[in-house]
Amino acid sequence: MASCSSQPKHDFSGITITAAEILGNPEYQAISYGGYREITRDIQPTIPQLKEDMRILSAMGVRILRTYNVHYDEAANLLQAIREMRQEDPGFEMYVMLGAWIDAKNSWTDEPERIRDQDAPRNAVEIARAVELTQQYPEIVKIIAVGNEAMVHWAAEYYVEPVIILNWVNHLQELKAQGELPETLWITSSDDFASWGGGGEEYHTDDLNALIEAVDFISMHTYPMHNTHYNPQFWGVRDNEVNLSDSEKIHLAMDRAMNLAKKHYNDVVAYMHSIGVDKPVHIGETGWATISNEYYGEGGANAIDEYKSARFYHDMRNWSNENNITVFYFEAFDEQWKDAGNPLGSENHFGLINLQGQAKFMLWDLVDEGIFEGLSRDGQPITKTFGGDIDALMETVLVPPTDREIRARLAERE
Repeated sequence: MASCSSQPKHDFSGITITAAEILGNPEYQAISYGGYREITRDIQPTIPQLKEDMRILSAMGVRILRTYNVHYDEAANLLQAIREMRQEDPGFEMYVMLGAWIDAKNSWTDEPERIRDQDAPRNAVEIARAVELTQQYPEIVKIIAVGNEAMVHWAAEYYVEPVIILNWVNHLQELKAQGELPETLWITSSDDFASWGGGGEEYHTDDLNALIEAVDFISMHTYPMHNTHYNPQFWGVRDNEVNLSDSEKIHLAMDRAMNLAKKHYNDVVAYMHSIGVDKPVHIGETGWATISNEYYGEGGANAIDEYKSARFYHDMRNWSNENNITVFYFEAFDEQWKDAGNPLGSENHFGLINLQGQAKFMLWDLVDEGIFEGLSRDGQPITKTFGGDIDALMETVLVPPTDREIRARLAERE
């Protein structure tokens, strides 16, 4: 890795608030953010569009954003937009966990083998750009996250061994020590709970332990929604619940979904403590889609609708606020590029606000409170989905399958 001059060239004296002060602080709500409107990331959101989004999120109480890569212009433009808004209004607050995307060698290529313990050539470029942007915007960038779900084994296309993440984390920590990055900057990697030791023993390696030692905090992901298909034992209607009302069946299933997320969190904390480490653990991603024509939707897990999504959102926010855990909730706005070939795919529908400027059910109360008054997105005022008709929304709510049906589906997979 490239060495840097021992003489710092950067003035970070203007930093007024640090990652340590905002993470775990309920006054600084966090969210995962992408501003893409179109079916391709070749069309970048403009700075005026990014500012529109910042006004909406700020009105919601969001003060920290998570981004995912720096090889598109969106990240740099977002930082510029935030700086300009701060110059216009010194009281405006928005900070960033800047993501640096990490791949294994031969990822996203026609090469037959992904070399898990070697960097893709552009990893160094990505990290260098993240460093450059942090140096340029130290008052805004509070965290760098090295990789996104890069260490979890099911990420077959780009999975890397923890040593790759560890090397880059150590590199960034060394830049901090040299004064090339702010000493208050926190470094992490954002990955699935299993990758942080909360899953099977196959993840419990010396390199992972060294990584846990090296990061400033752990950023872990938990997705009970996905588990309604892949690990559905917690989901569904128990045999002793079949005579309950549909509402009771749904609420009990959602209670178990929230308990699963808590278990994932606690399992990571327990593993961290088992190796003699004690540092903050926050949630880098969790969410619940509102539309899906896949396994999670109607005829499958029956997990997807706005009602359940809202229930999970509020449960997660309440629990995390009570326990001083930051949650980068996934995500702020729907983005249709993520599954461009399948408009009804769940990846396109994790946003709290859709592409028509409609606030989904979890935000209806904020619409009623008038917090979006005078705000718009791409010329569209922020209104409610379903035209605010709760009866129409409730007609879309799905009752989870019974335990017996889930057991039968699991048997078919074997």
